[in-house]
Amino acid sequence: MKPELIELITRVIQVLRINVRWMSWNLFLAFIPLALSIWLFRTGRGRSLVWWLGFLVFYAFLPNAPYLLTDVIHLIDDIRQIQSVWIITLILIPVYLLVILSGFEAYVISLINLGHYLHRTGKSKWILWVELITHALSAVGIFWGRFLRFNSWDFITQPDALLIKGADETLGKQPLLIIAITFVILTCLHWIMKRVTLGFFRQGHSPIAVKLRRIKSNISKAG
Repeated sequence: MKPELIELITRVIQVLRINVRWMSWNLFLAFIPLALSIWLFRTGRGRSLVWWLGFLVFYAFLPNAPYLLTDVIHLIDDIRQIQSVWIITLILIPVYLLVILSGFEAYVISLINLGHYLHRTGKSKWILWVELITHALSAVGIFWGRFLRFNSWDFITQPDALLIKGADETLGKQPLLIIAITFVILTCLHWIMKRVTLGFFRQGHSPIAVKLRRIKSNISKAG
């Protein structure tokens, strides 16, 4: 085997090893709100104090799911290191797409579950507005996470620093522009992925598919 090929394979393995760590962690954080959305919105639980605490945790962790979209910056760095069209096309890009789409799909299904809950409680007209507000909050959360390096648990560990620095750093023209662009991207991607997800499950016959078809029908009637 040629030394150049051995060096390339070694570099690819090193890159993948490094990526597995943060990809696994970010996916774990992305699936926390998904799990909470099932517990909060699909189990018929009453709105007790525990429910409201879970609801706050759900919204605190929800931006972690679409946050994976910003991890494309790591792909750019990896492309610069690998510099092999075949490795980039056949390995790096598929791995990144799988991770990013998995995270965003967790976001979409979480909001579908929330929409199902709103419909079940007679608040179907709120669904669109709740989704837009959620996109806006998530856009702020993504900005805080990517640029200010805050984490979801900082709401508990350092709430003063998060709110003071977060508010101070967010009100500038450039941060507001970034947040606005992020909001538009989240809104458009969510609109597309929501319909793809509901359409995919509509083709199945599982209980989840039946429920999702019912949700889509109810949302359509409400809209």
